[in-house]
Amino acid sequence: TPLDITDRKKVLDVIRSCVGTKFIGRWSDLACSIALEAVETVLLDENGRREIDIKRYAKVEKIPGGTIEESTVLKGVMINKDVTHPKMRRYIENPRIILLDCGLEYKKGESQTNVEILKDSDFTRILQLEEEQMQKMCEDIISLKPDLVFTEKGVSDLAQHFLLKANITVLRRVRKSDNNRIARACGATIANRTDELKEDDVGTKAGLFEIKKLGDEYFCFITKCKDPKACTILLRGASKDVLNETERNLQDALHVARNILLEPRLVPGGGAVEMAVSQALTEKGKSVEGVAQWPYRAVAQALEIIPRTLIQNCGANTIRTLTALRAKHATGGTTWGINGETGELADMKNLGVWEPLSVKLQTYKTAVETAILLLRIDDIVSGSKKKGGDTETKAAPPTEESMKE
Repeated sequence: TPLDITDRKKVLDVIRSCVGTKFIGRWSDLACSIALEAVETVLLDENGRREIDIKRYAKVEKIPGGTIEESTVLKGVMINKDVTHPKMRRYIENPRIILLDCGLEYKKGESQTNVEILKDSDFTRILQLEEEQMQKMCEDIISLKPDLVFTEKGVSDLAQHFLLKANITVLRRVRKSDNNRIARACGATIANRTDELKEDDVGTKAGLFEIKKLGDEYFCFITKCKDPKACTILLRGASKDVLNETERNLQDALHVARNILLEPRLVPGGGAVEMAVSQALTEKGKSVEGVAQWPYRAVAQALEIIPRTLIQNCGANTIRTLTALRAKHATGGTTWGINGETGELADMKNLGVWEPLSVKLQTYKTAVETAILLLRIDDIVSGSKKKGGDTETKAAPPTEESMKE
């Protein structure tokens, strides 16, 4: 079934069927909307090529304290940093942002730098040269009138002094990955040297910069961005373990949302699609003569494992239910599968259990490839070898006969 991605409710239903049984199932509405919003934010459409890079541009920040309901997706980026000098501004509206990956400090000579000092004023001159270079770097920055400077390296006290006088806020030692996210969110370009800065390197798309205290630490927020292509998912929760579990569940939801937006086609879950494919293969097998029909039957039989396992997990009667399901599919009920809670047959359309097609395709390909791989191997080296000379053998697992005895 093709899925209309513009229909938000339908997409949320699909994501919900993946988090329903997990820990965040209780907050499934919140989790699904967070996942969808984050994925829509980092979606890039360039000349018909869609790219959704969740790993690099949808960062999950976990902050203990607070409740899970407080989790949100920020329209922008948040990093665990405070300003470098207490007098710098901590709240700026519509900031002009410059991103650097060079240090704002004087470069000492790397190796074998000889300085010959002849008279007492020479040493002062050396210090003065250092100061002049720092001043030049800061002037390059100040000339563009930014409000905010982020750098991946350090900032010397002198540079802080110059920038503070120009009323510019500086944050130093920002991670490379965070810097990339800020660049995507506010439309700035990361510059490698201060003298290469141009007007179009300045990011102006952010609406607000502020430093807030969450828990025990200070965080820097760059939010209210116009059309950000990166975002931060802010997770709150009681303890670290709760947060880690929530993050793992959220990752699943994010990947489902990503798969749907990249390939908006769905298949019914609950073993329905396996049963339908199995049915089709069995039919096809009948039309093939001789030995060639066995592979069809083998795959058909293998696919039935999924509905069978679902039935077993519910504690229902495996053989009866499977036969009933097979009959259902033979008479054209292709969306029928197993209700995972009661073990009875159900129409997956009504239950609302859907799976992305791309996941199913990948699973089947992997399964077939793994089978081929194993069949090509002549001997499998077992991990547990019998120790030589040991007369003791491990007790064999009880068989049905011995249990009866």
